[in-house]
Amino acid sequence: MSDWFTIDRIDKDSFIISEYRHWEETHCYLLNGTERSLLIDTGLGICNIRNEVIRLTDLPVTAAATHVHWDHIGGHRYFPDFCAHGEELPWLNGSFPLSAGTVRQMVADRCDLPEGFDLDGYTMFQGIPARVLQDGDTFDLGGRIIRVLHTPGHSPGHMCFWEEARGYLFTGDLVYLDTLFAYYPSTDPAAYLASLEKIAALPVKRVFPAHHSLDIGPELIASMRDAFRDLNRRGLLHHGSGTFSYGNWAVWL
Repeated sequence: MSDWFTIDRIDKDSFIISEYRHWEETHCYLLNGTERSLLIDTGLGICNIRNEVIRLTDLPVTAAATHVHWDHIGGHRYFPDFCAHGEELPWLNGSFPLSAGTVRQMVADRCDLPEGFDLDGYTMFQGIPARVLQDGDTFDLGGRIIRVLHTPGHSPGHMCFWEEARGYLFTGDLVYLDTLFAYYPSTDPAAYLASLEKIAALPVKRVFPAHHSLDIGPELIASMRDAFRDLNRRGLLHHGSGTFSYGNWAVWL
């Protein structure tokens, strides 16, 4: 099971931990300071991400999910010091809007599951966060400050994480190359546009998404914002209006 994760280095104290054997190709990000480490998302929970993290840092680790979907909180069970946005606390307490069976089906779909993995025993992580996050909160890792940006749209409590000093923006499911999901009842297309407006105003140097290609430039954020603006002007920025393609990405409303 040790080949489940792929590790890539961003810089001397920042790492990408990826799950390429699942169709979602989820990326988690470990940011090391001089005093603490921050793990942004913990993946599907199919294998123990902590085994990878302890090879990359010996500092205390806080886990912070961009949002409370199964593919971002699966490894939270290995990190008692975890955070979540207040809007999604009910999802950590048994109120997630999809059934356990539906989640298991999505975990198994187009996935090279490790030998011996018990799919029937797979459950969404539940728990009480050590810290409830709000827009503007910060993590002081020692020599690194990471700011929380509340960016709803894909989910009510979705967050991006912004490291101004390095120009790094960790975008979760708000920005990535593929089909953006904004059609679930728990999504909000208008809030999605507002969140894109918010991050497009930042002096971003590098974009780090939660899924698929890592080859993303900051210009993609402005392109997505402009597309959402156009859909809004045309009266199409609402659930049920369809899927709209823009070359290497699309949005499903």
